[in-house]
Amino acid sequence: MKEQEFIQAGYTVAGSKDSENKLLNFLKEHYPSVLKDNEINLNELKAVAGLPVDEKVNGYGLNFVGRNFARGKYYQKTEKELRLNAAMSKNIDTTQNLVLKGDNLDSLKILKNYYSGQIKCIYIDPPYNTKSDEFVYPDKFDKEEAEVLGLVNLSESDFARMDFSFKTKKSHNGWLAFMYPRLLLARDLLSNDGVIFISIDDNEQANLKLLCDDVFGEENFVSKFDWRKKTGANDAKDIAVVTETILLYAKNKSYTIEKDIWARDESSINQKRYRLSDEFIEERGKYYLDTLDRGGLQYSDSLNFGIEAPDGGIIFPNGRSEFKNDGWIWKWNKDKVKWGIEKKFLEFVKSSKSIGSEYTIKYKVYTKVDNEGKPREKSGRVFSNLITEPINQQGNDDFSTLFDGNTYFTNPKPLGLIKYFLKTIDNDLLNILDFFAGSGTTGEAVMQLNAEDGGNRKFILCQIDEPIKEDKPAYNFCIDNNLPPVISSITIERLKRAGEKIAKDLQTEDSKPDLFGENKNPVPDIGFKVFDSVEAPKLEVDEKGQISISFNDIDALSRIYNMIFTVGLDEPTQVPEVVVENCIYKIGSHYYITNSDKITSDDYSNAIKNGKVFIDGWTASLNGTLQNYKEDVKIVF
Repeated sequence: MKEQEFIQAGYTVAGSKDSENKLLNFLKEHYPSVLKDNEINLNELKAVAGLPVDEKVNGYGLNFVGRNFARGKYYQKTEKELRLNAAMSKNIDTTQNLVLKGDNLDSLKILKNYYSGQIKCIYIDPPYNTKSDEFVYPDKFDKEEAEVLGLVNLSESDFARMDFSFKTKKSHNGWLAFMYPRLLLARDLLSNDGVIFISIDDNEQANLKLLCDDVFGEENFVSKFDWRKKTGANDAKDIAVVTETILLYAKNKSYTIEKDIWARDESSINQKRYRLSDEFIEERGKYYLDTLDRGGLQYSDSLNFGIEAPDGGIIFPNGRSEFKNDGWIWKWNKDKVKWGIEKKFLEFVKSSKSIGSEYTIKYKVYTKVDNEGKPREKSGRVFSNLITEPINQQGNDDFSTLFDGNTYFTNPKPLGLIKYFLKTIDNDLLNILDFFAGSGTTGEAVMQLNAEDGGNRKFILCQIDEPIKEDKPAYNFCIDNNLPPVISSITIERLKRAGEKIAKDLQTEDSKPDLFGENKNPVPDIGFKVFDSVEAPKLEVDEKGQISISFNDIDALSRIYNMIFTVGLDEPTQVPEVVVENCIYKIGSHYYITNSDKITSDDYSNAIKNGKVFIDGWTASLNGTLQNYKEDVKIVF
């Protein structure tokens, strides 16, 4: 059925109407200078739209051929939807990670429905627009597209100029027009305290800086990192270029400072020790256990006393059952021990070394508070904007380690570089997005960090299905392993192998003797759901005037996930619960229905009674039972 037919029949179509003025709200949030006392400043609005303004106004900014066209691409609704690829996914029923295959412009628009304002950190390594960079994201550009975007007044010369600027290799205009809508969407996805890291080289660095000043605001520029990617370049004809640039912007710089999101470089501290957690994790953080007794230091009778254990036994320092001066004492005095037991800073642990009891006692070393319950000051150095290691070669080594010494990807970023950026943020509960995923380094970096510090970071990766040339070793690898010969296959295969290696390494580490008897290292989330970007269903008219719907796939679960992405109320990483096989699925109190003509009136009634109901418009019909519930359901296209 058509959207309009449902609307005319009295149904509510998700996203079809909204009492709020979205444009006005958007201007208030992102361009407050355009509005003053509910009046629009036309010069400011022209500036935002990239139109000529009064030449008497002083200032500067970035303008380029195709700017308005590129902004139109940002607003244009995507014609794609996401289809679950269960075969390429890993741990599909438990994972919180996503891999989206397809053009990232479409993927970002789909993600926006739920993840708007939800992404804490973005890292991207976009095409550099150099000779070695094949720039494989050819955004559609023709007269028809220009008219769709409202650019109906383009003269032939205007169009010819845009056409040349877009399609000429190494065109700065084309590259900027390509990046502009993607960065606008990235800004929408960032949380108020979110940040974005962007790798670039000298070819577009200056242009990218001006573009980011435009998109994120000059006041939200945080830093420019200089990364020494190699130690020398003896083949250089002038000055050896051994660095690349990474630009760092915040969604709201003042907010990130206020929220104190920036961490300290604690690389010298063994984060692996902090693996345990209790009911105080929010205020105290994770902890490890340390021995409360000590020997060989200054002795004091006042620190040599008995502590009653849970089994009624009395324990003294060094596992003794009675008072004796053997040089061992407690680190804490009686009052502090009493306080530690009451406040649960002390923990009784079973030990074969204690004589008078089966327990010994240890104290908790927390990440957020000291052993008196006072907040810890951040330790370690402030992170530097000069990065001297790892060098670029390490990225090849990271990759080849997983592929039997083979390198199927050109110059992947080193794991250590991505981990460096992620560790600058003082939070291990992050949604991390990379919409130029490439070889998947960001995904592996997230899994490794979670394994190291017990964090719960989640990744979302977007990678276009770029075909691999037949003369490349990666092509043969894909064919030999029954994989589509596209870059995203390498991305996904790397993630699978990296996850398996992390799990194996943790298992090996757990087999070693544990000095303090702490918990085994938990395996982090090493899975991911894969979604393919496919053409959304369309109404087609054949030669006889008959209308039909074109479906790439009518798989019920894929239709359900498409609704989840579209409605934007539930995180797409969740596994929907089956209510009626191939028809009704639910997350919480939200019911998603496809193939609605196959369910009974009672099924409708039960769903409506227990929550909100969303129905797949492409598989629904105005005929039958559905008409009885038009006031209680929303149609989703």
